[in-house]
Order: sequence, then structure tokens, then C-alpha cells
Amino acid sequence: MLDAKLRTEAPAGLVTPGNGRLAHAPASHPPVRQAKIGVLLANLGTPDNYDYWSMRRYLNEFLSDKRVVDYSAWIWQPLLQLVILSKRPFSSGANYKLIWNHDKNESPLLTITKDQTRKIAETIKSAHGDGVMVDFCMRYGNPSTESKVRAMVEAGCEKILFFPLYPHYAGATSGTANDQFFRALMKEKRQPAVRTVAEYFDHPLYIEALAQSVQTAYAALPEKPDVLVASYHGMPQRYLMEGDPYHCQCQKTSRLLRERLGWEKGAIDTTFQSVFGPEEWLKPYTVEHVAELAKQGKKRIAVIAPAFSADCIETLEEINGEIREAFEHAGGESFTYIPCLNDDDAHIAALSAVIGENLSGWLR
Repeated sequence: MLDAKLRTEAPAGLVTPGNGRLAHAPASHPPVRQAKIGVLLANLGTPDNYDYWSMRRYLNEFLSDKRVVDYSAWIWQPLLQLVILSKRPFSSGANYKLIWNHDKNESPLLTITKDQTRKIAETIKSAHGDGVMVDFCMRYGNPSTESKVRAMVEAGCEKILFFPLYPHYAGATSGTANDQFFRALMKEKRQPAVRTVAEYFDHPLYIEALAQSVQTAYAALPEKPDVLVASYHGMPQRYLMEGDPYHCQCQKTSRLLRERLGWEKGAIDTTFQSVFGPEEWLKPYTVEHVAELAKQGKKRIAVIAPAFSADCIETLEEINGEIREAFEHAGGESFTYIPCLNDDDAHIAALSAVIGENLSGWLR
């Protein structure tokens, strides 16, 4: 766990021949870094800015990923390059501009991921000193996975724990993040020992953090919402049929959250958002479901996004914009968006616990 001692407790920095690890090395041996353990957090990614070319680079990298869109390249790439990337950077850039952190000139996802990393690093440093290095990367955009793996190796990390910040496993999220991590390792002459963190959607501390966020939000409202909608990022229905466990893990998260809150069955609706392309996706679609709730007389609803570890374009613009508007246009009166767990202390405690469990055997 996090209060364990590192196997190697020598101070960080360069070790030269005749000292420490190189006590028996010849004087001509080049200096090396003191051995460390790296913890590399990974999130989806962010454009560098919301202008056309920044958005086009980001969307091209994202939508060219075979884990995200698995159509044949000879069909998909002409459509992507000639049609989609000619138009979509404008609309996506406009949406990013609405939520952009103008003070820091970066996306909210980047701001929040930095805050999460800093807090987790402080937690681990308080237990282990400088022997564990904590940093973050993005699957798409910057900072890239390759650059951060390179930095960790150069800093002396001989073991790296790679942690995709997705509570649920999906090929298009955790799977592609792991792919990129291993591609980065292929370029290292001296590869570190590595581990990847599995999904943590049913971890008790994660469920507890979600429950606390709901309780805090509800306590601030004059009236309790009629329904809590748990909106998860969608995926094609076909992926479920092909063996992706994401749908089942989302359903279990909603059930565990409801049980922790002590609510009756039916108190939480599970829906899916961000539909893209011509295929049928996991249903019900959030934007349609909230409109139907309003038509049924449910005038007050709250929406939570358990699949996102940090607020981003899909929550700040889609949920709190498009989905809110669909509910209100259909007659809904009170729409409450419950923010993602972000850098909340309960969330940091949950993520730190998951890290500690996955470092077992590397720490003593």
C-alpha cells in the first residue's frame, strides 16, 4: 500500500562509478540515474488550441485510431480527410472555445489532469519521498505518451505503472491508451519493467466518491430531482457483441452507486451519449432519454457522468449544453449537472489506493 517502503531508498539523482549501484564499475562507466518507480497517468487528450489547424491535427489523430473507428482505411480515410476534417474542426473548435480555460490557455481536461497529477504526486511523495515519480500523458495531443515514457526512462525509472484514467474498460479508451504505451516502449533501448492498471469501476472507494458527489449536489438543491441519470460515453452496439465489457461495467456501476445511496431500483437511469456515425450505438441515448423524461412529467432531473474521470468537452458542452437543452425544450424545468470527480479529495484517495494496490511487490 501507499505507506510501504521502497526497495531502493537512495536519494534521487545521478550515480557515478565508485558509489551506490556502480560500486564495482570501472571509472570509464558512464553515470546512471538512481533507480526509480514511475507512475504514468493517461487521459484521452486535448487539442493545443481551438483554432482550425489545432483542431484538425487533434481530430485527425483521434479519428484515425483503429480502436476508435475500425472501418477499412480505404473507405474511412478519404471520407475523414476530404469531408469530415474539412468541416468538423470549425464546429468542434467553437464548442471548445465555449469551455476553454482562457486564463491558462488550455482545455479544462488538461487543467484538471494537471491538478489530479499534482495531488496524487503529493500523496505518494509523503509516503515514499522522491523514489516514485508521478506524471501524466495524453493518448492524443500533448503531452504525448512517447514523450513522457522517454522522460521517465531518462529520469531513472526502471519500473513504470501505466494508469489509464478510465474507470471502465473499453477498447477505444483503455485499450488504445495501452497500445500507445507499448508502442512508446518499443523505442526504448533499455525497456523498464511495466504494469498496466485494469479498470476500477467497482472499487469501493470509487463508488464512495461517486456517492459523495451525488449527496453533496443534492444537499445544495431546494428539491430532490425526480430521477438521477447516469450518462456514460457511448459506443457502437456491435462492440458489445464482439466482446467489449464496457456496457456491462457501466450497468454495474449504476447498480453499485444506487445500492450505496440506499435507493430503490429504478432511481437511477443508465444512458449513453456522444453517438457518432451511421451505426446503432448503445441505448438509450441520453439526449433522447432526458427529453422523454420531461414529456413523462419528470420536471427535475440530475445527470452524472461516471465514465469520465475529469470534466471535458463531452460533459461541459454536451451534457451541460446539448443534453440540458433537450430536456428543457421538452418541458423540463430543473436540470442539474453533477460535475465529474476531478481532483476532489475522495477521488484522489480512490486513485491513490488503486495505484498503491498495483504497486504491490514493487514497494515493501
